[in-house]
Amino acid sequence: MPTLPSLCGCCWALRPRYKRLVDNIFPENPEDGLVKANMEKLTFFALSAPEKLDRIAAYLSERLTRELNRHRYGYVCIAMEAMEQLLLACRCQSINLLVESFLSTLRLLLEADRPHLHVLATNSFVKFANIEEDTPSYHRSYDFFVSRFSEMCHSDHNDPDTIRVSGIRGLQGVVRKTVDDELQVNIWEPRHMEQIVPALLVNLQLHVVCVGSGSPAEQTEVCFRELLGRAAYCHINNAIRPVLMHLDSHSLWEGRGFAVRCFQIIMYSIQSQHSHLVIQQLLGHLDANSRSPASVRAGIVEVLSEAAVIEATGSVGPTVLEVFNTLLRQLRQSVDYQLTGYYDNAGKQETTSTEEKTLQDAVIRTIGSFANTLPVYQRSEVMLFIMGKIPVPGIYPALGRRSQLPPPPPPPQVSERYESSNLLTALPSSFLEPLLSFTLMEDPEIRLLVLSILTSLIDRRHNAARLASVRSLVTFDVSVLELKEDRCSRQDSLFMRKHTQRLYRHVYLACREENNGRSHYQALFTLLAVLSVELVNEEVLVDLIQLVLALQELALSNQPSLSVFNRCGLHAICAGFLALLSQLGPPPALRQHVTQVSRGLWTREGKLFVRSCVYRTSCVSLKVDEAFLFVQSKICESLAGSSYSAHCERLNTPYTPQLTGKHTHTHTHRSKVRPSLMLLKRFYVHTEAKKLISETRWPVEEEERRKRMQVVERFQTAPFEEIAALCGSRTSLLHSKLNRVFDLIVRPPPSPSGQSPHRSTPLYEMKFPDLCVY
Repeated sequence: MPTLPSLCGCCWALRPRYKRLVDNIFPENPEDGLVKANMEKLTFFALSAPEKLDRIAAYLSERLTRELNRHRYGYVCIAMEAMEQLLLACRCQSINLLVESFLSTLRLLLEADRPHLHVLATNSFVKFANIEEDTPSYHRSYDFFVSRFSEMCHSDHNDPDTIRVSGIRGLQGVVRKTVDDELQVNIWEPRHMEQIVPALLVNLQLHVVCVGSGSPAEQTEVCFRELLGRAAYCHINNAIRPVLMHLDSHSLWEGRGFAVRCFQIIMYSIQSQHSHLVIQQLLGHLDANSRSPASVRAGIVEVLSEAAVIEATGSVGPTVLEVFNTLLRQLRQSVDYQLTGYYDNAGKQETTSTEEKTLQDAVIRTIGSFANTLPVYQRSEVMLFIMGKIPVPGIYPALGRRSQLPPPPPPPQVSERYESSNLLTALPSSFLEPLLSFTLMEDPEIRLLVLSILTSLIDRRHNAARLASVRSLVTFDVSVLELKEDRCSRQDSLFMRKHTQRLYRHVYLACREENNGRSHYQALFTLLAVLSVELVNEEVLVDLIQLVLALQELALSNQPSLSVFNRCGLHAICAGFLALLSQLGPPPALRQHVTQVSRGLWTREGKLFVRSCVYRTSCVSLKVDEAFLFVQSKICESLAGSSYSAHCERLNTPYTPQLTGKHTHTHTHRSKVRPSLMLLKRFYVHTEAKKLISETRWPVEEEERRKRMQVVERFQTAPFEEIAALCGSRTSLLHSKLNRVFDLIVRPPPSPSGQSPHRSTPLYEMKFPDLCVY
């Protein structure tokens, strides 16, 4: 009868070979590590008999479980190393036989209460995730790993950085393993993204200062970038929504730093053609937070601005106007909150004017950032769209008081970097007309703003900044300014022929505003100077001289609305513009005349005059010596014999603002009515008709001239609505009288007998036999 040891040895020899090979890789002392020679035998056997791989993996998992239950962690590490080597050695088509046992073993380690086993399992999973598989698996599930690795990212263990880094690396492995395989679990589902993204953001937030190799912040950013870089078009929203929720729940919009950094990572990581989806998500989130504090709204707007700057080519996407519409709506809401002092309808949540102004500035900067990402041809459309959202007093009477209007419009942010090859593109009629209408508004700040917009659109060679350095509009050296001139192109000439009178008229009327300040006159001078530099054309320059002389006559007129300060400002514009023009190219004789006037301005009396242009003088009247004035005849003489002489005849005719656009419509309609009345006078109708016509007869010549001047004055100064209402009432009166006249024409005269004659039946009331009807 054999002894027990010999019996056990005999039984061991009868065990399957794969089990014996697996048992041989474990040394007697776990500190000695894996027996490499026996591991090579096991690997060779597995490759020679791949059908045994599932049994080998199952037995290794059984052995690891037994050692784990006995707390023999050294043998656990050896078993895990053996499984890793088998995974790396097997071919792709046979790896599925090992995976199920391998993943169940990892779950067992991750469920243990030993942090070092969590790290061990994570490292093994990362090695497995880096293996490329050709054969898809339909039955694998990584839900447990997503949940467990996300928990590790929130670990508060004694050594939290190690555990958190392992969790981040595990999430990165899950993403790599599943993101490109459509047959695997969809990692982009909201239930997975709501676990992965917050876990990454927590580490990015807590370790934002600690940046170094292997730190949680660095690993988090690498993982986050890889996750977003693999996102397809249909996955962007699911990836961005948890970011917005995390920033909301932890109040991270305020302070701007972390939220901006998150979206910088997002915008730099995703594919450029998907950038507009992020912008749309932010815009929708901004609308959803319309009733949030101003600091939260300002934080979202700042993130929008940074996102637009990062992705300058595709951030706005196909919904261009939607972006600006949302921002303008937020701007208007902020103004409403500023006026009421509350940012909710119930009147419980208070806000301050400072916070709302900060938000408004952020919105305006963001509008400029978005506009600068657009192609040049779209910027004028955007500016027109923005101006269409701005209420104009007098044009929209239902708006009420001016204090309820929003702050000055933001188009300067749009036009700041506007570059166009010609003015026809930069200032189409659809945009120029509403823009010029703002130059006549009562609010001086808006007028100044519109002048700067108009100047920036015309200034294609950036001369306005050089002209802004001019401190004295009377004497300055143009050569020091280094202005860039260019000949007027054909497109620019067409623009000036089409819009010159409208532009000059609004400049002339803007100079007449009573509440103009020094900055307004400086802006008007800059606008005229930019026109003369950008459009180097004899015809244009002569027209500008004619306009400037008209401004000088305006300053000398006896209009009571012009104060001494206003008159001094007009003289300063004239002196500054002609001083600039005389140094740009016209004949030396013009420069000599301008220099003489400039010297007179710097005499003892002239200094008082110039000083009154800078400081609002208290003088009641202003008497200007002829030495301080520019003479039209001398200017014509100085231009004679030059290329300007062909257009000098225009200077002999004083400039008169011409009515254009909507203003001419009423005037033209009225001029067409007068011949109709004269035509009616030629026909004898009845005594009553004579009486009616005589009521509309024009007065004598002197009275007619006076009324004509009143009409011109009204059309120059009155709002368009008032003019339209006046002309409409006159037209209605005229139509009523004409109707009475036509009634007399078609009505037969009374019979001598005193009886009214029988009224003939109208043709349309007659009844004809059926045979006559076709």
